[in-house]
Amino acid sequence: MNAIETTLLSRLRALPRPAWILFLGTFLNKFGTFVLPFLTLYLTQRGFSLTDAGLAISAYGLGGLMASAIGGHLADAIGRRKTIALSMFSVAAAMVLLSQSRSLPMIILSTWLAALTGELYRPASSALLADLVPPELRVTAFSAYRMAFNAGFAFGPATAGFVAARGYFWLFAGDAATSVLFGVIALAALPRGLPSRHEEGGWGHDLKTLAGDRRFLRVLCGAFIIALVFLQMLSTFSLHVTQLGFPPATYGLILSLNGVLVVLCELPLTSLTRRFPARAVMAVGYLLVGAGFSLNAFAHSVEGLAGCVVIFTFGEMVAMPVSSAYVANLAPAHLRGRYMGVYALTWSAALILAPQVGLRLFAFSQTALWATCGLLAMVAAAIIFPFARTRQAMPAAESSPARQLKMDEI
Repeated sequence: MNAIETTLLSRLRALPRPAWILFLGTFLNKFGTFVLPFLTLYLTQRGFSLTDAGLAISAYGLGGLMASAIGGHLADAIGRRKTIALSMFSVAAAMVLLSQSRSLPMIILSTWLAALTGELYRPASSALLADLVPPELRVTAFSAYRMAFNAGFAFGPATAGFVAARGYFWLFAGDAATSVLFGVIALAALPRGLPSRHEEGGWGHDLKTLAGDRRFLRVLCGAFIIALVFLQMLSTFSLHVTQLGFPPATYGLILSLNGVLVVLCELPLTSLTRRFPARAVMAVGYLLVGAGFSLNAFAHSVEGLAGCVVIFTFGEMVAMPVSSAYVANLAPAHLRGRYMGVYALTWSAALILAPQVGLRLFAFSQTALWATCGLLAMVAAAIIFPFARTRQAMPAAESSPARQLKMDEI
């Protein structure tokens, strides 16, 4: 066993037991995330147009946008564990409602409700994980969290592709069942997390704190732009695969490659990326994401499509765990839920815009869509890259060599 493997194993062993329980619950929930990856296909196969499908996905983004803000507030106000349980039990009911929706307005409303309830847990989970582990272990902890998330996502879409062939209702039923299971685990085994310290200024004071954190705002801007690219995986990428003549099951298997790679490679990869400045690592990851999606313009075989997934997945593995740990380190403890909620909010906001822009570009010119993805990724990388002129603004405390996540060049 080499030194990197030994160091990685020692860091994993140092993670507390509640963190592993959180990973287990996340895996179970994500394994059952059957509906969203197949929502575009589900609607178009029932006679709805691409514009209708884009509206439904955007409704999910709007619900997620609201959930990120509300979930971050609830995580700080009522506790991490209660917020996770509330999210899981309520989204199960929302999935049943969505499965019975037939008209476009009702589908849009149900999709919005599913996102509002289903995404409440994410800021709470991220805040709880940051509560449980010290700063020097957070890159590893968030990478392990993403491994659990993507292990579920690796097997979920592949399973869902075969389930969908037997009836889409079972996608909704499986999604609801695994959500309930995570809710039970949360109530039975997760701790409350750090108590929130009430600030006299309330929300007004909190918003001023967030808005005044220039490093946080830079991360939000870069994350929003790269999310516009990455979220094409849930809308236009499925159509790209099926319009090439491949069945939905093939799309599910190709998409599962993303999760398999994250499970197998991300933790070892963080043993290297954690040694470099956080924002430089994020910029490299963004460029890889853009390259992977841009190359879809030339991918017309299963092998080519899989190659694109491999490239943008390596970009994801480089950037995302470092990004989450970086935001957690920036956040004051009593605002950690809100910081993680606002960070998640950028992805939800992108989910509103990404399918609308992506599907329209896809209908106009697939080449234009994939070229735009590459351009946006370069813009995101330029925003996040730590130019030398920004280094002098760093407080001395954040350049301490004890910090394993390098924040000395942010």
